[in-house]
Amino acid sequence: MVVADPTVIPESRVSKTMNEELSFDELAPWLAAAITLAGGILRLLLLGTKEMWLDETFSIWLASHSLPELLDWLVAIDQHPPLYYLLLHGWMAHFGASPYYVRLLSALFGAATIPVLYLTGKRLAGSMLGLAAAMLLAFSPYHIFYSQETRMYTLLTFNAAVAIYALVRLLTDARAARPIGNQFRDYLRAWRTPPGATGASQTPAEFSYRDISRQSGVRTWLSRHTWLPLRSLETDLAWLAWVLFTLATMLTHNTALLFPLAANLFVLGLLLFRRFKPAAASRAAFQAPSLSNWLSAQIAIVILWSPWLSACLQQLAKVSNRFWIPAPTWDTVVGTLKALLNASAPLPEAHARVLWGIYIAVALLALFHYRKKLSQLLLLLTLVAVPFLAELLVSLWRPIFLDRTLIWTVIPLFLFLAAGVAQLKQRFLFIFGMGVLALINFFSVGDYFRFYHKEDWSTPAGYVALFAEKGDLVLFNSNFVVIPFDYYFEEFERQYRLEVQRQGLPLDLYNDRALEPEMTREDIPALLSIIEGRDRVWLVYSHDDYTDPQGLIPQTLAAEMRLSRTRGFYGGAVYLYTAP
Repeated sequence: MVVADPTVIPESRVSKTMNEELSFDELAPWLAAAITLAGGILRLLLLGTKEMWLDETFSIWLASHSLPELLDWLVAIDQHPPLYYLLLHGWMAHFGASPYYVRLLSALFGAATIPVLYLTGKRLAGSMLGLAAAMLLAFSPYHIFYSQETRMYTLLTFNAAVAIYALVRLLTDARAARPIGNQFRDYLRAWRTPPGATGASQTPAEFSYRDISRQSGVRTWLSRHTWLPLRSLETDLAWLAWVLFTLATMLTHNTALLFPLAANLFVLGLLLFRRFKPAAASRAAFQAPSLSNWLSAQIAIVILWSPWLSACLQQLAKVSNRFWIPAPTWDTVVGTLKALLNASAPLPEAHARVLWGIYIAVALLALFHYRKKLSQLLLLLTLVAVPFLAELLVSLWRPIFLDRTLIWTVIPLFLFLAAGVAQLKQRFLFIFGMGVLALINFFSVGDYFRFYHKEDWSTPAGYVALFAEKGDLVLFNSNFVVIPFDYYFEEFERQYRLEVQRQGLPLDLYNDRALEPEMTREDIPALLSIIEGRDRVWLVYSHDDYTDPQGLIPQTLAAEMRLSRTRGFYGGAVYLYTAP
């Protein structure tokens, strides 16, 4: 009788396990495509149905100018770099300025980020982590929300995601220590060499009267060159992607300067660790690139970004003088983390405890996963912690801490949480874990589509157009408010040939190049001179906490004229004053 050795795994079981792993890896790209499709559908769903609010119409207004005017206005009255507005300018030239099409650009960048996150997770720890990260982003209520806004935040996330993917590739590629450009030079050298010319012995070609050297055409041109596989360029392409998409991230939002700061802190720390602990560094999950390569890439980024430096300093100077963001509190920080994870409507306390208990359990599983990959954990934590802490520190001087400026940190955050889901090794448990998190987020997405309303600027525009008379004056407590009103009013103006004058207070947008000046008592005489001799004056009043905190405009109008009509709308109110 033969007794089987219990320490030997039967060949059939090994074969079965290998086949399961192989089939899952083969299926993973298709699952990633399905997740991307589902995320894309959620970002396109009801895309043009919600109203265009103040910030969105500002994007359209700015992008509708010629390129020189766009850049001029951008530096004068905005606080953002030009990349998104330039892309929107070209987009609107082809597709127009309707709500659906201007939001479509953001939706496409939002959907395109999903497969990038999958590839990054796969590079870190395999297909399971990549799929879990892609699923978290695809069903993220917060990311879906900004994918349906005509703003730069999904472009910011996409650029950061590609840059992080390039960084992860460089940190997991031993060839990153070779001088940058070697692969390009080798490829070009091989490309210039005709096929078969490198061998010592040549097989005589079959005789032909056709002179190939005199032929032309794409096929002949291709046959004259040696085409190496694209994989032979992947390290240099990763360096190129790191430089270009880090630059693009910095040119999408000024606070994104914190992204290369975080990356440099990690990589330079990794280089120091390799120098002082070479034995331990050789066993780390990440291998630092050469210092010369890393510095060369950072110098390239700085040189390419430097043309924007002067404009950026001008914008920062205006922000330092006055800005609308309130000082952050502990509740602000906690609320930001909650929004990035799950931007759901407030839940009953018992339900909220269950929800965040699930996230804590996933986080603990993630820590268990990264216990032997500390360098990966430190990278993800650095990319999340540095921008949070830096914005909080700056806010001690001038508040700038705002959740949407940190939206790109969902990339490292979801890569961290995805590792917890990937710890569920059995396929059924893994799919169940993904389904639970997707379901939690899906309910929050449903809340957004059903209950969330943006500012309703079509109502005041339509109300004024309905009752307007020739020669009416329409006043606004902020030049910012003029822009969303005009987005809807100009169509009524053309259709009904309305003749009204519009004026922002206390300064004019076009004459004074001021977007949100604050109304003070010193501005009341100028307001009185504007309404002098007028029989009918409209006031569109919105965002007054920042521009008219004392309520001076309606007080002055009420003292001089009679309030005849009032109409509230979601975001403000519109008043008609007539001569007594």
